[in-house]
Amino acid sequence: MGIKALGYVVITTAKQAEWDRFLTQVVGVMAAGHTPDGAALYRIDDRPFRFRIEAGADERLFAAAYEVDDAAELEALRAQIVALGRPVVAGTADEAAGRGVAAFFRTSDPAGNGLEFFHGDRRDDVAFVSPAGVSGFVTGEMGMGHAVFAAPNFDETYAFYKAIGFGDTDVPRFHFSDDPNDPGMGFAFMHARNGRHHSVALGQMPVPPSGCVHLMLEMKTQSDVGKCHDRMRLNKVPESASIGRHVNDQTFGFYMQTPSGFDLEIGADPLVIDPVTWVPTAHLQPSEWGHVWAWQKAMEEQAAQQEQASQGEKA
Repeated sequence: MGIKALGYVVITTAKQAEWDRFLTQVVGVMAAGHTPDGAALYRIDDRPFRFRIEAGADERLFAAAYEVDDAAELEALRAQIVALGRPVVAGTADEAAGRGVAAFFRTSDPAGNGLEFFHGDRRDDVAFVSPAGVSGFVTGEMGMGHAVFAAPNFDETYAFYKAIGFGDTDVPRFHFSDDPNDPGMGFAFMHARNGRHHSVALGQMPVPPSGCVHLMLEMKTQSDVGKCHDRMRLNKVPESASIGRHVNDQTFGFYMQTPSGFDLEIGADPLVIDPVTWVPTAHLQPSEWGHVWAWQKAMEEQAAQQEQASQGEKA
């Protein structure tokens, strides 16, 4: 019982060519052709695709899709989500075939973030070959990676994910200033039924136009991560956060901006948990070291410029 893992993501964009360059040349995933309806597919392992990139007017993560065991569990989850007051739309047989699943439905959480749930995942024997030389991505039972969503109605949205079967891994409240009156920002890092520290996470913040804060992919080695960081720089992709290591999941990695505006975290060597025996934590800070964010760099540069101007006036 419960949610198994993140299976795939669906992204809508008017920048399909940019996404192709980003995924193949920077991230190093493998192009897997197009569907009859024009969606571009990209793979990172033995699943026919993990990224489905659809043409659309909106730049956004349309859905993060999570797997359950079988048809009975999918129906039970559908009924539960309906009872929680969320809209549910069943995918057609053609849509399911195009996603490489037996059946699925669409819904959204109380903050409006797009979700799909499915069963009957498909695999094939096509070898994954990275065009950028990535040695591989860590998937298997732990799934594609994780998705992080914004939830201004944090308590309601967090309760929704608890109700449908995600478990607490780390539920902190982060403070990003020295102001003693800063109420902080609620976060929830939640695991599925596998060893990945979190398959979904929520941050108490406004929902961005892209419908996503970030996605995460795990590479097999720190060397793979470092080489990807070099490709990001050489391809002039905006860096969102420098290389660092998280406190809670111990992931070594960095963040960069996707063509649709949300971030992609590239990491390696995370903590692997036992979802059955794990005792939830509440860490006080997100990073052990590194992870200097673009907004932090901008504030530091602005402060330096102001200090320089002040010194000039005194002279």
